[in-house]
Amino acid sequence: MLDIKRIRENPEEVKAGLAAKEYEASAEIDRILELDTKRREIIFKTEGLKAEQNKTSKQIPVMKKNGEDTTELLAKMKELSDNIKEIDAELREVESEYRSLMLSLPNLPDPDLKPGGKENNEPLRYYGKPHVFDFEPKNHVDLCTELGLIDYTRGVKLSGNGFWVYRGLGARLEWALLNYFIDTHLADGYELVLVPHMLGYEAGLTAGQFPKFEQDVYWLDTAEDSQRRFMLPTAETALVSLHRDEILTEAELPRKYISYTPCFRREAGSYRSDERGMVRGHQFNKVEMVQYTRPEDSDAAFEELVGKAEALVKGLGFHFRTVKLAAADCSASMARTYDIEIHIPSMNGYKEVSSVSNARDYQARRGSIRFKRESTNKIEFVHTLNGSGLATSRILPAIVEQNQQKDGSVVVPEVLRKYLGGIEVISKDRI
Repeated sequence: MLDIKRIRENPEEVKAGLAAKEYEASAEIDRILELDTKRREIIFKTEGLKAEQNKTSKQIPVMKKNGEDTTELLAKMKELSDNIKEIDAELREVESEYRSLMLSLPNLPDPDLKPGGKENNEPLRYYGKPHVFDFEPKNHVDLCTELGLIDYTRGVKLSGNGFWVYRGLGARLEWALLNYFIDTHLADGYELVLVPHMLGYEAGLTAGQFPKFEQDVYWLDTAEDSQRRFMLPTAETALVSLHRDEILTEAELPRKYISYTPCFRREAGSYRSDERGMVRGHQFNKVEMVQYTRPEDSDAAFEELVGKAEALVKGLGFHFRTVKLAAADCSASMARTYDIEIHIPSMNGYKEVSSVSNARDYQARRGSIRFKRESTNKIEFVHTLNGSGLATSRILPAIVEQNQQKDGSVVVPEVLRKYLGGIEVISKDRI
C-alpha cells in the first residue's frame, strides 16, 4: 500500500510513477484524495460529538443526585447518539471505498527504472558464453524422456496439461538441486522455514496479490468464508506474512528466511510453441529467499539477494545474464526487480530462473509490519525483499540441454554430485 502522506503531498509525482508502470491512476488518485479529505472531516466531526456525549453523560448522574430534571439532557444524549451512529455509518462507507482504492494501487517503481514494459528491460551483465555443440543438440523434452528423468505422459494422465512426474534419477536430480540451494543459504545465515501450502486471504492481501489478482491463484472450496484457503503461488506469499501485525525490535533486523515449497500457478501449460515440457506449468518447486530490513538497509539487501541468486547459477556452470526490469515489467507489488536468466539452447534465448525484488514498505504497510527504532523509539515500517533461490523447473531443462553429450548422456554439475551418490553422468544405461 502506498503512503497516503506521499499521495497528499505529491499527487502528480505518484501519478507519473504509476504511469511508468503503464497504470493510469489519475482518476483513482483524485478520488482517494477526495475521500481522504472527507474521511478526516468526518473523523473530526464525530470526535467532537463523542466528546460532547461524554461530557453530557457525566452531567446526568450529578443532576440526578441533586434531584434535578434530566429529561432534556437524556433527549440530547439520544440525539447525539443517533447523530454519531449516522456519521459512523457514513465513515464506514467512506473508509471502505478509500481502503479498496488504496489497496488497488500498485507500488511505485524506483525512479531509476526505465518506464514501460519488457521491451525496455536492460541486461546489466553476462556470465560465461553460450554452449557450442559439435553435434545436433536435442531439446530437454526429448532428453528427459529418453533418459527416463521426466514422465510427461503420466503427468498429464494424473492432472492434465501443465503437469509432469519426476522419475528415478530425474526425481533425485530435482531433490539434489533443492538440497544444493538450501545448503548454500543455510551457510549464508538464512533460517529455513517450512510454511503451510494453503494460505488465508490476509496473506495474499499483504503480499499485494489480492484483491486485484484473486483469480490468478487456486482457491479451495470450503463451507465457510472464514475457512477459505488458496494454494500458495510462491513461498514469498507466506514468508512476508510471518510478522504481519507485529512490531519487531531494531535488533531483530534484518530477518533472513528461506523456504522450500511447491508453487501453484493458474497459467497455461504452454503459452508458446517453444515453452514445452517443464518450462511453464501449474506446479513447480522453488526455494525462496525473503528479507525484512530497516529502510536504509534495503538497497544493500537487494544487492545481496541478487548476488546470491547469481552465485547459485554460477555454481551450476551456466551461461546466464542479469536483467534490470523496466517499471511495467515489475510485478504490481515491487519497486524494483532484477531477473537472472539462463540460456536454454532449444529456445534460442533466455528464461528467467530467479526474480529478485524490493517491495520497499509497500507490503509492510498492507500487513502492518513495523519495527521500533532504538535511537528515537519511533515505530516505522520495515522493508521487505524477496528472491528465487532458485526455481527448478527451468534449471533442470538447462542442465540437460547445456550439459548434453553426443551420445545422449548428460553431465551432472559438480556441485550436485554429492547429493547423487557421486554420479557424474546420467546415461540410458542408468535407467
